[in-house]
Amino acid sequence: MDYSMQHSSEHKTGGWARHAPLAIILTVAIIGYFTLRDYITFDTLRDNREALLAFRDANFGLMVLAFIAIYFVIVAFSLPGAAVASVTGGFLFGLVSGTAFNVLAASLGAFAIFLAARWGLGSSLAARIETSEGTLKRLKAGLHDNEISVLFLMRLVPAVPFFVANLLPALVGVRFVNFAITTVLGIIPGAIVFTWIGVGLGEVFDRGDSPDLSLLWEPQIIGPILGLCALAALPILIKSIRGKKDI
Repeated sequence: MDYSMQHSSEHKTGGWARHAPLAIILTVAIIGYFTLRDYITFDTLRDNREALLAFRDANFGLMVLAFIAIYFVIVAFSLPGAAVASVTGGFLFGLVSGTAFNVLAASLGAFAIFLAARWGLGSSLAARIETSEGTLKRLKAGLHDNEISVLFLMRLVPAVPFFVANLLPALVGVRFVNFAITTVLGIIPGAIVFTWIGVGLGEVFDRGDSPDLSLLWEPQIIGPILGLCALAALPILIKSIRGKKDI
């Protein structure tokens, strides 16, 4: 066999292999959206709460591992039910432990989807942007100059979907260590709020109500989060002002 043809075949095979993890994630995400959205709900949690609490009391360590594993899969494959999982963490484990388990599971899931995207499409896309000219390359350079601040903003702004904040950084070539740090720290405020809602979930179920996730938008909650957003954006603003002064 001609060497060039063999090399080309191996390159194509390697290319498919590199894209396989992200393709699997996207496929599972689409299937999960249509098949699981009616099952991973607060109604399901309410109907099974006694069984869950009994299992937790009898097998605490196993329940922790199962919870983290399930939450990890939900995030890694962008499945519906992340909010339900976060609230469940507070319901089962309390505010402190629930927040810790929520942050751990969500962070590990975010790392998985980031690395899958980076290993596949992200590496080739980042390389193309790097060798390009014009606006696209300037935007990438601007992102790298303010990487930490931008990543924090993506995590803190409630309007940014979680899966977007996981995929987009991988596709534009941000450093994994910066992604990891900003992910762990950036999701803590939201994790505390959702876990806090979960702590009082038993009383909500006893009243026959459903948890009110609109609490996130109350002034006493959204105010501090927006304050953190402002702090994250401050370095970008300062650099922009300094840059205009230098012109």
